[in-house]
Amino acid sequence: MDYLEYYGLKEHPFSNVVDNKFYYNSLQHSNALLKLKYAVDTRKGLAVVIGDIGTGKTTLARLFLEDLDESKYEAALLMVVHSTVSAEWLLRKFAMQLGVSDVKEDKVELLSQIYKRLYEIKEEGKNTVVMLDEVQMLSSKGIMEEFRGFLNMEIQEGKLVNFIFFGLPDFDNILSLDKPLRQRVAVKIRLQAFSEEDTKNYIDHRLSVAGSNKQIFTDDALKLIFQYSKGVPRLINAVCDNALLEGYLLKKDSIDDQAIRSVAIGLDLDSASE
Repeated sequence: MDYLEYYGLKEHPFSNVVDNKFYYNSLQHSNALLKLKYAVDTRKGLAVVIGDIGTGKTTLARLFLEDLDESKYEAALLMVVHSTVSAEWLLRKFAMQLGVSDVKEDKVELLSQIYKRLYEIKEEGKNTVVMLDEVQMLSSKGIMEEFRGFLNMEIQEGKLVNFIFFGLPDFDNILSLDKPLRQRVAVKIRLQAFSEEDTKNYIDHRLSVAGSNKQIFTDDALKLIFQYSKGVPRLINAVCDNALLEGYLLKKDSIDDQAIRSVAIGLDLDSASE
């Protein structure tokens, strides 16, 4: 037996692996999705989503991608995994994601291929959307200039390609490397940590999706989870997952504030404010 069986759960409710079925549609995330859809459908060109670590940027990006109708949008999501990415590497990734065949090595030829493909997509009646996650790693003025070049491509309805950048707050400094690009940001969204009420609702939602039909965490425990996690979803998940394991090991019918304090110490979280 593990804590799933002990607490009557069908699957782990607080994994930090992105799984859209566990998505909690908070007001700010719901509004963010509506704003991104507006930016794309009106071909604004550039939207930016900023948030601290663990506030749900990647979840939002994948959910938005999943919601785009493939018959109406040619969409791609690129994850930037290191800071040494070159403009050429990024352009080749764009080309491959957009369906360019026989991608060229020469930059001039490559740009020509991408431009041609963007027009083909437009002629197919589709809207091109390119999303980049962890975009703060692209700390290069040259790369920012490449984005600006694409955003200069316009049709009667608006921009030929829509970019959505997801990054940490310090991405603002990187945007400043190319002020004309920064001026092209049409929609900017800042994700915040959850309120105490949203933290409780988030926990209840994930437990319900995982199969729970009862309140596992006491009210005092929920208050402490918010205080220790400061409403950051990734930290909420870590505290709750460890607390369920702790509760199972101690054979607790419900998770109380004492269990949360014990877990928080183990995770080296700051002391909760009383």
